[in-house]
Amino acid sequence: MSAHPATAPAPDAAELLDRTRRLLAEHPPATTDRTDFLRARFDAGLAWVHYPVGLGGLGAPRSLQAVVDAALTAAGAPDNDPRRIGIGLGMAAPTLLAFGSDAVKERFLKPLWVGEEVWCQLFSEPGAGSDLAALGTRAVRDAGGTSGSGEAASGGDWVINGQKVWTSSAHVARWAILIARTDPDLPKHRGISYFVCDMTDPGVEVRPLRQITGEAEFNEVFLTNVRIPDAHRLGEVGDGWRVAQTTLMNERVSIGGARIPREGGMIGKADATWRSRPELRTHDLHRRLLDLWVDAEVARLTGERLRQQLVAGQPGPEGSAMKLGFARLNQAISALEVELLGDEGLLYGDWTMVRPDLVDFTGRDAGYRYLRAKGNSIEGGTTEVLLNIVAERVLGLPPEPRNDKDVAWKDLAR
Repeated sequence: MSAHPATAPAPDAAELLDRTRRLLAEHPPATTDRTDFLRARFDAGLAWVHYPVGLGGLGAPRSLQAVVDAALTAAGAPDNDPRRIGIGLGMAAPTLLAFGSDAVKERFLKPLWVGEEVWCQLFSEPGAGSDLAALGTRAVRDAGGTSGSGEAASGGDWVINGQKVWTSSAHVARWAILIARTDPDLPKHRGISYFVCDMTDPGVEVRPLRQITGEAEFNEVFLTNVRIPDAHRLGEVGDGWRVAQTTLMNERVSIGGARIPREGGMIGKADATWRSRPELRTHDLHRRLLDLWVDAEVARLTGERLRQQLVAGQPGPEGSAMKLGFARLNQAISALEVELLGDEGLLYGDWTMVRPDLVDFTGRDAGYRYLRAKGNSIEGGTTEVLLNIVAERVLGLPPEPRNDKDVAWKDLAR
């Protein structure tokens, strides 16, 4: 389906409900294959209603997505699984929409939303984590040849060499969003370009990184002469840092401001333990749980307001504050649950080496949740980096002094 700008006025809630009813009548959830239903929903413009016509949306206000979601949920319609394709939905999609060509958007957005193709993020490196702009993975232009995926090298290929780390779901991903250095003679925030990388290219090697939970949800990825067609570049050459900011800001909103019901997420697990195990209750734990319940509800409502304020998938630095709160809450709630369970809370059911197909912050037992929450203050931007962002870009405090912003990357000490 071609992506053409809408010429009719944006639909209102009544029209969206009518479209949703027609979708359900033509594709009854009880008798329609899950993937077929999701494809039909995308084609009907009901995937993300604020996206353009032809790209899964109708150019409607973002807030009206809740109208569609509620009607589909009430009808028992299937949905995609953000735990499995969260990186695609929350990070790759808004970046593709903002910076991709028409061909790129038409190629990638539908299978991404439906869940037919999983995405991962090739950003962090062993020497460039919190200081992401110091990355050293190189992308060199090669005017001849074809890409590893066999696509025509319109404008020439880029040949990528380097190493990435902490890559969630790389072992199941079909595509990756990648930033690499295209000009080492420029300062570190410049001379970076942004690409879509084919994870099936023969030069891509994925190795598991076992975490404190026992799982290998993370990976390290080695890139050796990986060829990417120039058509899979997002944004201008050397402007990758600006493109990456769209990804990172959306990542923090998708992690910290994800839509969950009241008593969903980590607080719901702790509440369930409290209600089902009255023999464990104490006055002090009750008071602390109530405080955390209020904090979780405030965070949930703030996240809803933040999502409604998003315009064209371009969140601001406020998303960093949401992600900070998410990490603090998850760690505090999971610690309280372990304390509530006493000796039982120290037990961890299974430390088997597993490479999971999805990212689940709240799955399994209390011991798992306590250990997994430790990563929440690192992934998606460390707490220290996000505090700086909030201080400088939200509160307007003076930035920390930096002496490397105007130095060529190749001259930086490493």
